[in-house]
Amino acid sequence: MKHDYPLSKPIHFNEVLEAAMADPSRRQILRGGLGLSALSFLGLAGCAGGGGGTAAANALNFTATPLNPTYDGVSVAAGYQTQVLFKCGDPINGTTPAYSNLGTDTAASFDFRAGDHHDGGYFFGLGANGKWDEDVSDKGLLCINHENITPVFLHPAGQSSPRTAEEVQKEFRAHGVSVVEVNKVNGKYEVNKSSAFNLRVTASTDMDINGPLRGHASQVTKYSPTGVKTRGTVNNCASGYTPWGTYLTCEENWYGYFKSSTTGKSASQVASDLRYGVTNDDSTTSLTHWNAWSTPTGDDFARWNTTITGATSADDYRNAANTYGFNVEIDPFAPLSKPRKRTAMGRLAHEGAWVAPVTVGKPVVFYMGCDARSEYIYKFVSTANWSAADINGGLAAGDKYLDSGKLYAAKFNSDFTGQWLELTAGLTGTQPVPIASSTQTFTFGDPSDAYLNTRLAADKIGATPMDRPEWGAVNPVNGEVYFTLTNNDTSNQSVSRTVSRTDAANPRSYKDNTSSSRTGNMNGHIIRWRESSSDPTALSFAWDIYVFGAEPDDLSNTNVNLSGLTAENFVSSPDGLWFSHKTGILYIQTDDSGTFLDSTGSTNMLLAAIPGTVGDGSTVSVTNTLGTATQTVTTKVGKVGQLKRLLTGPIDCEITGITESYDGKSLFINIQHPGDNTVVANLATPTSSWPYDNSTTPDGNPPTSTTAKSNRARSATIVLTRIDGGVIGTDFTLY
Repeated sequence: MKHDYPLSKPIHFNEVLEAAMADPSRRQILRGGLGLSALSFLGLAGCAGGGGGTAAANALNFTATPLNPTYDGVSVAAGYQTQVLFKCGDPINGTTPAYSNLGTDTAASFDFRAGDHHDGGYFFGLGANGKWDEDVSDKGLLCINHENITPVFLHPAGQSSPRTAEEVQKEFRAHGVSVVEVNKVNGKYEVNKSSAFNLRVTASTDMDINGPLRGHASQVTKYSPTGVKTRGTVNNCASGYTPWGTYLTCEENWYGYFKSSTTGKSASQVASDLRYGVTNDDSTTSLTHWNAWSTPTGDDFARWNTTITGATSADDYRNAANTYGFNVEIDPFAPLSKPRKRTAMGRLAHEGAWVAPVTVGKPVVFYMGCDARSEYIYKFVSTANWSAADINGGLAAGDKYLDSGKLYAAKFNSDFTGQWLELTAGLTGTQPVPIASSTQTFTFGDPSDAYLNTRLAADKIGATPMDRPEWGAVNPVNGEVYFTLTNNDTSNQSVSRTVSRTDAANPRSYKDNTSSSRTGNMNGHIIRWRESSSDPTALSFAWDIYVFGAEPDDLSNTNVNLSGLTAENFVSSPDGLWFSHKTGILYIQTDDSGTFLDSTGSTNMLLAAIPGTVGDGSTVSVTNTLGTATQTVTTKVGKVGQLKRLLTGPIDCEITGITESYDGKSLFINIQHPGDNTVVANLATPTSSWPYDNSTTPDGNPPTSTTAKSNRARSATIVLTRIDGGVIGTDFTLY
């Protein structure tokens, strides 16, 4: 029997909870949220350790993994192991040949191969009836985003210029989403290549446009003169799942793929393009828009050029970029169904969509971030109220909950309260575009503006610009919401985190080491909030900052290292987040790119944490001084609690895309773009050869005289488990 709370099966826990709620002496602590301190009070925290005490005594029962920045591999804590499951180019059926990894594999074959740059993902348990089943952990459908490509590895010798149709078609197919059935055999997961559920969704897949923009003039293109469909999805970063059992893949930096011209466009369309970054003009070179996909001849390539060339919008692709920037719903259990772009959730650089706990008879709520410097955090509240009868309802349930609702942006106040400001409430008037040297102004008036020009709507209503909102996660214990704010430098003085633009929710602007000339919030932080009355539909909340990032060079600087981090648990550029619904552990992934890398070197990593609750820390003053600019900001810092490094990755990678089997015994983790700094001239000696070493070929076997040796790195999904087969991270089990 399904419960209303997605993902967890708190049968035994609820029995204890109900008994505790009947006891007046225990009721007050429960009312404040089921934090781990409350679990200790209930006598649950020490149950696995046999000696009582606090939950922390039995949590994170591993020794922190040491940094190893020169090691081209995955390092894990003692007692843990990893398995490479699904690599870029791996076939998803039994007829596609093994991947050569020499750049010679055809474009067409990628309709049946894993794409590149594995990112967000989700594991859906697969029941015997072919439906979603949260009780099943040993068999499931694994959905994986493919955000981007590493051209130097994908092609024989990188991208050609001018681009060829075959190369571009391969890149279309290397983007998107993979859905693969995975089965646990002899203690390890493997891809079932014979599964009828296996699916690739790419930058060429036909998709419906749903919600308030369906049939809108802004969606009309040569491909869809009625504005009801489009082709493909790109730059799918983080993701989400729905309580009815479908997958949300989220379009992040889609804007850079388009070629653009302002000629013939209205002032508001020019302002909209500028606000979203659809500004690449190819008048001087064929490679100024990402990958130059519009260069080859043909309609499939012309759609990446938003220049006006026809008499009407039905004669060209002037509106093509307007059909991107959405959350796309995919039903992994119905592989023949057409994905749907859910426009009611807004158009932005979607990092992901994270559902709040659902309650029968109340709306479904999703939290979302716009991943760019000084952008916003959003909330979508469905018009329809949740019914458990819609579990396994597929895209029809998505139509019910995702095509109509209210869209909000967050405002974080200096007194540690916040409001959700509604974007869909009568936007009128004009709004200057907050871009350096811009004189463009957008005029509101069309009721669709909140959905099509969501960033401008958030500008208009006065939401709080944040330091790159990326992943979110909802604490299954108490419903509190965590969001990573990855970093924000001052390269764009008009919108980025200069000293004068610091505030309580984004309080730091500094120069963190001598190896970089950039300044700002270089190492990021994680913000969290508790909705009023713990109601996800509430319009107000309380907030604090869970942890501030700091690199090794900054650990002694108390004005930067506000969270008291050490060499064993420092966090820099937090990115991915995942709360285990089995244990309550918070997993944090990092993306400390070369721009923000500490002078001592760093390794992207996965950390595990036992967080407290909003407001459990202290108020501090942060003094930011850069040159002659000085500003002191008061903010609230939470207690970090237990925080340990569990895993580190290979050279040049990003650790991202985490999901979990329901039994808590397996974490699926994506290793993205290892070796990404390799240049064509050094293909024979790439910066990373992960997941290979010098003695193996792409299929993992020793090379023979007839087997071409390749050490090109590949993005891949790995599985982290305990060697003894136990629950990851702790002896303590929440449910």
